[in-house]
Amino acid sequence: MKTELIIRSNFSDIDFALLKDGRLTALNNESTGNKFSVGDIFLARIGKVLSGLNASFVDVGYEKDGFLHYHDLGAQLLSLNKFIKGITTGKIKDFTLKNFQLEKDIDKNGSIVDVLKTGQNLLVQIVKEPISTKGPRMSSEISIAGRYLVLVPFSDRVSVSQKINDPEEKERLKRLIKSIKPKGFGVIIRTVAENKKVAELDKDLQNSLERWVAMCKQIVTVKTQQTPIKVLSELNRASSILRDLFNDSFTSIVTNDEILFLEIKEYLQEIAPKKESIVQLYKSQVPIFEKHGIERQIKTSFGRTVSMSKGAYLVIEHTEALHVIDVNSGNRSNKANTQADTALEVNLIAASEIARQLQLRDMGGIIVVDFIDMNSPEHRQKLFDHLKAEMEFDKTKHKILPPSKFGLVQITRQRVRPELVIKTQEPNPSGVGEVESPIILLDKIESELERLVISEAHVNITLNTHPFIVAYLKKGFPSIQMRWFLKYKKWIKILPRITYQYLRFDFTDNEGKIID
Repeated sequence: MKTELIIRSNFSDIDFALLKDGRLTALNNESTGNKFSVGDIFLARIGKVLSGLNASFVDVGYEKDGFLHYHDLGAQLLSLNKFIKGITTGKIKDFTLKNFQLEKDIDKNGSIVDVLKTGQNLLVQIVKEPISTKGPRMSSEISIAGRYLVLVPFSDRVSVSQKINDPEEKERLKRLIKSIKPKGFGVIIRTVAENKKVAELDKDLQNSLERWVAMCKQIVTVKTQQTPIKVLSELNRASSILRDLFNDSFTSIVTNDEILFLEIKEYLQEIAPKKESIVQLYKSQVPIFEKHGIERQIKTSFGRTVSMSKGAYLVIEHTEALHVIDVNSGNRSNKANTQADTALEVNLIAASEIARQLQLRDMGGIIVVDFIDMNSPEHRQKLFDHLKAEMEFDKTKHKILPPSKFGLVQITRQRVRPELVIKTQEPNPSGVGEVESPIILLDKIESELERLVISEAHVNITLNTHPFIVAYLKKGFPSIQMRWFLKYKKWIKILPRITYQYLRFDFTDNEGKIID
């Protein structure tokens, strides 16, 4: 698999498009003004403590207070508070924890009013960005993520990612980390650490430890009246994407921003020096997303209706409580032997596209998918296994339940950032309301044409559509009409129809009859 990362930068935003074999699979946006990203650490001030919810509001400088539940305090809250107090009063000058005496764990079933007070300063980390009318979700279980390891202060535990399946490799990694980890810190070994040498792991560990020490030095300079204040920022989005996703399948990283280009090269020198050459600075006059076909994929992937192969399509609806996805077979030729086989075929295609859509739009919370009904338990199991396999590449925590007898599949997916919503409709050339982007219309035309060429092999096919669309299909060399001829070995006649509405099109046969 060939993986590409295309980064578009402008004055206020940076957009990251991840392509796998040329297909858009993830799209992220980072606003240069965003001060509340997942992973950021704040020295915050406790607001109202709510015994009924066993939670507290936390002032981190956002317009809405953050939310901190008792279960997100972490067992070592007393040690954390003691350490921060020691730093701010100047009693603790060694930030490595090697001489720090840990306090006892708090009661996991205790009450928040026993451990927190309004106005108290507390070190917290953002685990969920502000979404809609809600402020950020906080945790005081601090962790610092590196490329291979996650550093957890006030702990002694070493744990290994469950995605590393080899028991011997798990044991090797545990043994290595226990021999190099600093006292007072626990370590979570990430999946990408598999088969890495001790030198690489130790370098990553030292980098995270340096970030912890730098954060502590920042806290020293903070005065009580200055809180809340950010004391450690998560890596910029480009570096965090590379940290979490980068592997040997990456073949190119392209950006139109020279500063970002240099930053990425420097970061790759640390984590993968042999791959530094894949970073390229884009200088063409053609917009970078248009050059790599990303704009077209965005327009066709973010609408309410998403077309798939063989005429099938999805309808994606969002409500306050959940997302609903409806799977439709569309107007397609049936090459399968039975209706049951057809349903399975469409559902498998839909499962792959749904896995892509969840990552692409960063959809979170509860997702209910209405697949085409299948009576066969064997087919339902096959669909369930296929969907799980497609979702394995999704780094976000998720859970999938087997299909019900009604064909419904329930998915929960962790929501840590606002869902990515992109407007795909444009003003109607006729002046009334809005219509789908022409790119979406062209994809529908080509999808329908492919179906007809296969099923109507001996029929001359004519496309009837609005004059605007006809002009677009015929312009340039080679035109889209000419590319169809080269692809299907059949000349598709195109007729302008003045009476047609902008989005209408029909295919007709030799006698002028509409082909269903």
